[in-house]
Amino acid sequence: MTAAAGEARRFPWDEVIALGLGLLRLAPRDFWNATPREMAHALRFHVGGAAATPPGRTSIEALMALFPDDKE
Repeated sequence: MTAAAGEARRFPWDEVIALGLGLLRLAPRDFWNATPREMAHALRFHVGGAAATPPGRTSIEALMALFPDDKE
């Protein structure tokens, strides 16, 4: 059943905290400041999924344009 069907599921805090502090080795401050979306992206790298594949040339070039190495 789902929450829409009237049964709420418990958020897996124990598992998320263990992954964030144990697997990712985040400082508690960084863990608690991360948004659920940020945690999901960080964890996808370790458990697989679309984010586990390396970025392509287009993505790298877009990031390089946004964050250039030289700041003059």
